[in-house]
Amino acid sequence: MSRDEILAILKDSGALRTGHFILTSGLHSDTYVQCAQVLQYPWRAETLCAALAEKVRAQATEIDMVVSPAMGGVIVGYEMGRQLGVPAVFFERVDGVFTLRRDFTIPAGARCLMVEDVVTTGLSSRECMAAARAEGGDVAAEACLVDRSGGRAELGVPLVSLLELDAPAYDPDALPPHLRDIPAVKPGSRKLGAA
Repeated sequence: MSRDEILAILKDSGALRTGHFILTSGLHSDTYVQCAQVLQYPWRAETLCAALAEKVRAQATEIDMVVSPAMGGVIVGYEMGRQLGVPAVFFERVDGVFTLRRDFTIPAGARCLMVEDVVTTGLSSRECMAAARAEGGDVAAEACLVDRSGGRAELGVPLVSLLELDAPAYDPDALPPHLRDIPAVKPGSRKLGAA
């Protein structure tokens, strides 16, 4: 898939947004990628993940299973597992720590592909990879639909992204003029209160 085709799918789905956003990391940005908007369409999820799986295969990385963090990585992780023909499990946060639940297991030494929808700073990825390693997995690489770090996220493993965006993120105390007068919204799911 070309960059323009990927961007068109994200824009047509309402996944690529502009405004003033507070990211999961606490940083602020004028660009937000809400992959849930594109993943709600199974045919679009299949198209994007098939292209991402093709890029993963081109890296010749042997994979035994896919691991991903809930919530953002569940659908893309499942579809990547389907595309690659391997099992897919997901970690959930329990008291703020990524934990395997639902009787999921990772066999000792299993070569894992960490899969996320969007990577910004890589913090969630690193936390989830540490949890996979603690369960006995060997994280070989990471794959994501969108790397919004512009290739700067430090993960400790190779990162394969379908789309790389250089979407700057700013400390709340160092906002650029174009964001200072726009009310910020926090569309992410981390630290949501119970209903």
